[in-house]
Amino acid sequence: MKKVANQMLVIFGASGDLTARKLVPALYNLYKGEHLPENFVVLGTSRSDMTDEEFRKKVVAESSFLQSQLKEQSEDFVKKFTEKLFYQDLGKRYTDSYDKLANRIAYLNEEFGTEENYIFYLSTPPSLYETIAKNLCEEGLTKEDRGWKRIIVEKPFGYDLASAKALNEGLHHYFEESQVYRIDHYLGKETVQNLLVTRFSNSIFEPLWNRNYIHHVEITNAETVGVEKRGGYYDKSGALRDMFQSHLLQIVSLLVMEPPINSNAEEIRDEKVKALKSLRIMKDEDDILENTLRGQYVESTVSGKKVKGYRQEDGVDPDSTTETYAAVRFFVDNWRWKGVPFYVRTAKRMPTKVTEAVIHFKTPHHQVFSSQDVYRQDNKLIIRIQPDEGILIKFGVKVPGLGFHVEQANMDFYYSDLDSAQVMDAYERLLLDAMQGDSTLYARADEVEAAWEFVDPILKCWKESDKVTTYGYAAGTWGPKNSDELIEEKFGWRNPGDLLTDESGFCILS
Repeated sequence: MKKVANQMLVIFGASGDLTARKLVPALYNLYKGEHLPENFVVLGTSRSDMTDEEFRKKVVAESSFLQSQLKEQSEDFVKKFTEKLFYQDLGKRYTDSYDKLANRIAYLNEEFGTEENYIFYLSTPPSLYETIAKNLCEEGLTKEDRGWKRIIVEKPFGYDLASAKALNEGLHHYFEESQVYRIDHYLGKETVQNLLVTRFSNSIFEPLWNRNYIHHVEITNAETVGVEKRGGYYDKSGALRDMFQSHLLQIVSLLVMEPPINSNAEEIRDEKVKALKSLRIMKDEDDILENTLRGQYVESTVSGKKVKGYRQEDGVDPDSTTETYAAVRFFVDNWRWKGVPFYVRTAKRMPTKVTEAVIHFKTPHHQVFSSQDVYRQDNKLIIRIQPDEGILIKFGVKVPGLGFHVEQANMDFYYSDLDSAQVMDAYERLLLDAMQGDSTLYARADEVEAAWEFVDPILKCWKESDKVTTYGYAAGTWGPKNSDELIEEKFGWRNPGDLLTDESGFCILS
């Protein structure tokens, strides 16, 4: 593995939930796996008034997110990790001078030999990104004359195309694009990364990965939970912004992209951008109405428990038309994918928590043998991203007995079978990549803007057109009743179960 340089990680918004829930556990696992450099320091900062010891208690000693892991190690081991964590009060406002923060960084750098290599992790609202970048620049903390400087920002990367461009321009005033790392935890999942390996390292797939052999592609992202305590935020966002524009279009880009020249980060990101730019943008209202569908979960009983409808959730407008279900059919305008429809859906309050991509191959032009199930006779490659991560191939086999009747069989692979493999958590992988300067799994500015260019017209139509309908669906079901009508011919959505091989299509209502 590539050697990690001595460095300091400065976390803005360190008193927030993300630091204790994701970042510190990821850093602890990297420390346990001996991936961190010898000279490594974490400096948390926010508007909360805390000492180093109070911060350490909050994110390590008293953190519910680390309790089980801490019991597995000696007190001395945990103490050595904890002593790498420090805290600096930023003051009342993020707009105030960062002179005290700069002094603390300089002191820790000298004390622990981090060689002026700094990563600034912004676990804050996007509205503060430019402000923080500006203040860091004014303190000389963005200059790379001695040591490198990197900045990591969390999604959402804008609310629409205009705000995404403004966000990128604001960051580019103070940081070069090569210094900016836009983190999307979905890209840190091993199974998402395996899309590239599955495609480009296997001659049984790559020659078939085109319009000549693939009938259509579907991607499903389903969650069993509702909006939880995020009703106020979600009602201004919706499923299309929250999941489709970022996570799911990232998966689309990996499925659609052409082979990169090599595995270099910029070569891969160049191809992802080209893939996103090749998506056919729907600008005509009738086109959008025909190829998109939005829904919203309504009150129901799931597993014997009464579940509130979306409009009854805290912080949600009682007359809200914000979608909790979004499905989009689109096409890709290039040689490889000409005429192949892509179907992508994302939703809350579904029967199963699952994310998967399904490649449907065309059936043979001449059907020699009869199928027991003509509606499921196509070969499928199913790439399960979560849970029960793995790959499933569905293909036809002869039914034992007289005649030549065909039914589908499964050939499957599970990541859990790789006992010798240490599968990193998404944040572990992404943090380590940033520490090593590997931006492969981070979104580039033009990548983010290309995704928004595709989504913007749909959002505008959904907001402004009186012809757009929001369909209700009972919580615990697979979405609006007419959602299968979006998929052409005899096909419908694959409604998966908890296990990769499950395909019951049942809804959980009682």
